[in-house]
Amino acid sequence: MKFLLQRGIVPRDFRDAAGAMIAGDSDNLGSAPLFDSQLPPDVFSGLSLTAFEPRAMAKASQQQDFSALMSAKNGLVHLTANDWALIADKATRQQLKAGEPLVRLGYRTHGLYVLVKGTAAVQIPGQATPRDIGPGEVCGEISFIDELPATADIAASGPLEVLYLDRPTLQSLFELFPHLGSRFYRSLASILSRRLREVIGAPSGSAKDSSTKKS
Repeated sequence: MKFLLQRGIVPRDFRDAAGAMIAGDSDNLGSAPLFDSQLPPDVFSGLSLTAFEPRAMAKASQQQDFSALMSAKNGLVHLTANDWALIADKATRQQLKAGEPLVRLGYRTHGLYVLVKGTAAVQIPGQATPRDIGPGEVCGEISFIDELPATADIAASGPLEVLYLDRPTLQSLFELFPHLGSRFYRSLASILSRRLREVIGAPSGSAKDSSTKKS
C-alpha cells in the first residue's frame, strides 16, 4: 500500500484516505472518498489475486500430504504435525513411474524414503509374492539404520511420489531437535517390529495366554 501511495499510482483522494488509514487517523478516514470517477480501471490490474492461486493450491496440497502421512497406521506414527513440517521442509521430493526401482537389493540407500502418493511393491528374497506399501509408509529403513546394503527390491507399482531423507540431513535435524529424533526412531522401531512379525508369520491356531490354566 505504501508503495502505491509513494509512487502516486492512485488518485489524491484515495491517497489521503489510505494515508489516514495507515496512520490510524480514524477521524479523517471518512472525510475523503476511497475511490472517485477519475480512478483508472486498470490501476490494480497487476495485483490480480489469481497470482496467489498457485501458492494457495500448493499449500492446500501440502496440507493434504501431511494429513495422509499423519493418518497412516503403518507409518511414522509417533511424529507430530510440527515434526512432519520440519522433515518435509528438508526432504527431497521424487516422482517415479510404474516399474521404476526405488530401493535395490544389495545397494545402500544412504537415507530413508517416505511414500506420499501411490504404492510400491516390496520383493523380499525367498518370498514369491511381493508386499505392497502405501502412503505414509517408509522403505530403506534397514539400510538407513545399519548403513549396510538394502535387503529387498522395491519398485513403484504405478505413479509414485516420495520424500527422500538423507542421513546427514536427518542427523542435523535430530541434533537441533532431540525430541524429534526420539519420536522418529521410536516410530522406526514400531515399523521394524511389525514387519518382522509379518515376515515370520502368525503361528497356526489361536494364541493362548500363558496365564490360562489348563482344565
